[in-house]
Amino acid sequence: MGDKYHVIPKIYACLLHVIIVLSMIFAFDRTKAITPEFPLTVQATLYDSAIEEMVPRENRAEAEERKRIEDQREEVKRIKKLEADESMRQKKENEARLKREKEEKLKQEVELERKRIKAEEKRLEDIKKQRLENERLKKQIEEEERKKQLEDELAIEQGRLDAAISGALVKYQFALMQKIESNWIQPPSAGKGTKCVVSVTQLPGGEVISANVKSCNGDENLRRSVEAAIYKASPLPKPENPNLYERNLRFIFEPAQ
Repeated sequence: MGDKYHVIPKIYACLLHVIIVLSMIFAFDRTKAITPEFPLTVQATLYDSAIEEMVPRENRAEAEERKRIEDQREEVKRIKKLEADESMRQKKENEARLKREKEEKLKQEVELERKRIKAEEKRLEDIKKQRLENERLKKQIEEEERKKQLEDELAIEQGRLDAAISGALVKYQFALMQKIESNWIQPPSAGKGTKCVVSVTQLPGGEVISANVKSCNGDENLRRSVEAAIYKASPLPKPENPNLYERNLRFIFEPAQ
C-alpha cells in the first residue's frame, strides 16, 4: 500500500512535466509568430524554474502522505497500546478480585471448620459429662441399694441377735440365781416373799470380788446370809454369749420358798 501511494504522485508529476513542456512549445510557437524571439537562455531559465518548483511540491506531497500514513500507524499503535493496557488492567483487576474472593472463601471455610471443630468438641464434652453423670447416678443408686440391703440384713441379724441375747440373758440369769440359791442357807428370820437388791463385782472368770445387799425386806441376818451365799457360789456361772458379761452385776435375789 505504501508503494502505491508513492507511485501515484510520480505519475502526476510526469504528466505535469509533459503538459508544461507542451504548453511551452505551443507558446513558443505563438510567440515566435507574433512577437520577437526571446533569447534561448531566457527560455532555459524558465524551464529550469518550473522544474525546480515542481520538485519541492512533489516532495512535500510525498512527505505529507508519508506523515499521514505514519500518523495513522502511530494512532493504531496508540489505540492498540491503550486496548492492551486496558485489557491488562482488567486482567489484573479480575485476578485481584478472584484472589480476594478465593481468600475470602478460604477464610470462611477456615472459620466454618473452626466452628465445626468447636461444636464437635463441645458435643463430645457434653457426652463425656453426661456419661460421667450417669455413672455417678448409677453408682449412687447402687450404693443406696447396697446400703439399704445391708441395713435390712443388719436389721434381720440384729433381730436374731436380740432374740438370741434375750434368750441367753434369761438363761444366764436363771443359772446365776440357781447357783446362789443353792448356796444360800435360809435364816430363821427369813419369811416368805424374801426379796433383796444385790450388787456384785466379779472377774471375767466369774470370781466374786465383792457382794453387797443394797436393800432387802428382811433383817441383818437375811442380808448376811444372801452375801454369804454369793461368795460361796463363786465362781459365778459364765454367760454363753460373752457379750452378756458385766463386771458389775445388779440383780434381785428372790428365792423360791
